[in-house]
Amino acid sequence: MAESICRNLRDGALEGEHAPALSIKDSIATPFGSDVFNYVLTKLSANILAGKSQSKGIVLVAFSRSPSFYVDFLKTNGIDLVSAKKWISILDCYTDPLGWKDSLKGPLDTKNFSLKDPIEAVLFRHVRNLDLLFSAIIEMGEALAGQGKGRFSVSIDLVTEMLRHASLSSVANLLSKVRSHDRISSTFWLLHSDLHEIRAIAALEYLSSMVGSLEPMNLSLNGQRGDLEKLSLLEQNSRKGKFHVRIKRRNGRVRVMCEDFHIEQSGINFTPVSSEEGIINQGLLPKVQFNLQLSEKERIDRAKVVLPFEHQGNGEPLHIYDGRRSLSEGKDEKASVSTENLQTNEDSGKGEIIYFRDSDDEMPDSDEDPDDDLDI
Repeated sequence: MAESICRNLRDGALEGEHAPALSIKDSIATPFGSDVFNYVLTKLSANILAGKSQSKGIVLVAFSRSPSFYVDFLKTNGIDLVSAKKWISILDCYTDPLGWKDSLKGPLDTKNFSLKDPIEAVLFRHVRNLDLLFSAIIEMGEALAGQGKGRFSVSIDLVTEMLRHASLSSVANLLSKVRSHDRISSTFWLLHSDLHEIRAIAALEYLSSMVGSLEPMNLSLNGQRGDLEKLSLLEQNSRKGKFHVRIKRRNGRVRVMCEDFHIEQSGINFTPVSSEEGIINQGLLPKVQFNLQLSEKERIDRAKVVLPFEHQGNGEPLHIYDGRRSLSEGKDEKASVSTENLQTNEDSGKGEIIYFRDSDDEMPDSDEDPDDDLDI
């Protein structure tokens, strides 16, 4: 499931459509959203280096961690940074987001940590000005993608920090412009859901084509267990949880998936939901007083029923009374047809539905098709 998310971001946007957008949500109960964010960043970086991604580069907007952290992280995870300046740039909104350091001047200023620094980091000191932030993202991305129709990806490590400095409408407007820009291939961001109102979460989910939510494991501790045993179980499950994903498809359908995740020293690992969990979920289905499925005998009986207007396809003329002729006019004909059909059906083991008008006293149009005069 996590792989399908990475594939969607790798494949990018179709011509004339908005870029795929992933919103990663965590909370204090499962504070591992940054691990998922780093996992997606690593996968997308590997696809770009291998030439498998639509995007030619990544603009990383860093609010919660320094550029040096991402340099060390990518190195540790085996990403080759020899040519990093050609495919990744970091917009540093972490070091001095409000411009309080007097030694730095100007709204944009390239920060060279050293001549050997593998990734270009641009210091941004006006995080409250989202129009300027958007212009900086596009400028850096176009430098990576080059001239023509090349595209690039945008990742924001924490939208929660953006909402500290700007209004919800301004942040939503920025994300909407990122998704709709014709040079942007895909975008993803991280959000601490328990720090915002429901309307803010709903607005950001509305802007996303994919929403990944981290939830804790459902623990059922027996009351007879000892305190030490309970504490051991809690410690074992403190780094585990459920990863729920909702994907909005291009045809309007919504796909919901779930995986288990486990945090290890090497990073986050995703595994399919265990069979025990599936059995538990099946046991939670409501019990009803009727069957939702047909038995084998009921399927056979239903297959034997011949509908009045069903074409048999056996090459013989079909004699179906449509209810419009006079009962006396075709009485003998109906009797012979009915007898013949009954005999045939007895031999073939199939049933048939025959309709007889109740009386000739009915109004002429009482059993006529009300839409018979329409040219359909």
